[in-house]
Amino acid sequence: MNIVGVIPARMSATRFPNKPLAKICGLPMIEHVYKRCAMSPALSSLYIATCDEEVVRVTEAFGGKAVMTKDTHQRASDRVAEAVEKIEASTGKRIDIVVMIQGDEPMVFPEMLDMAVAPIVREKDIFVTNLAAKITSSEEHEDFNCIKVVVDRQFNALYFSRKAIPSFKDRSAQVDLYKQVCIIPFQRDFLYKYSALEPTPLEKAESIDMLRVLEHGYKVRMVPFDLMTYSVDTPEDLARVELLMRKDPLNAKYNTKGR
Repeated sequence: MNIVGVIPARMSATRFPNKPLAKICGLPMIEHVYKRCAMSPALSSLYIATCDEEVVRVTEAFGGKAVMTKDTHQRASDRVAEAVEKIEASTGKRIDIVVMIQGDEPMVFPEMLDMAVAPIVREKDIFVTNLAAKITSSEEHEDFNCIKVVVDRQFNALYFSRKAIPSFKDRSAQVDLYKQVCIIPFQRDFLYKYSALEPTPLEKAESIDMLRVLEHGYKVRMVPFDLMTYSVDTPEDLARVELLMRKDPLNAKYNTKGR
């Protein structure tokens, strides 16, 4: 199967401007994401999708591949859909599965991509998956930047929110808490269908792409994993991640500038 990874990145993020090029252990964050994902045997190829020439220059400098997209996209998945059209046109190859990898996941491990893709490869009626990691602290559960998800008994998403869900009126209830980790594979045709769907009220209210899928009546299969990763939403997150990555053996495999 032709499985292509696409990392959407833009410099004008409101919460953390210029975030893709923020340095971690001497390298731009986007370089960490790209080089770690490139280690996944599941991927046939990997691209960065961006509307910023500076990101293209940096990507090409470290040997990565970049695709220029419009600067009008409000959702990362819509940027990825445009990039896929351009990738297929330039390569002449039809893509089977598109793996959207957010550019603020510098601690991503290659096996996370393999795990996320596996359900779509096995089951043709699964159109999109997300990774899900357990929330281990009340601080993370209350963090507005952390996207929480609740699931059914088949581990399909019931709802995503930036607020703390479930709310625990009954504090004695035993419930595992999960967060979305933005490694999101789509069946290629479903990505195009998603992009053509009308944006939805809850998607806009929460600013979470996957709510468009749920509001239009489709399922999102969550895939649990137990590796420790943290995304970068703020400068404080960046400092925490850098401390952790200095001790990360995967970082040492590709990074010669700083540990």
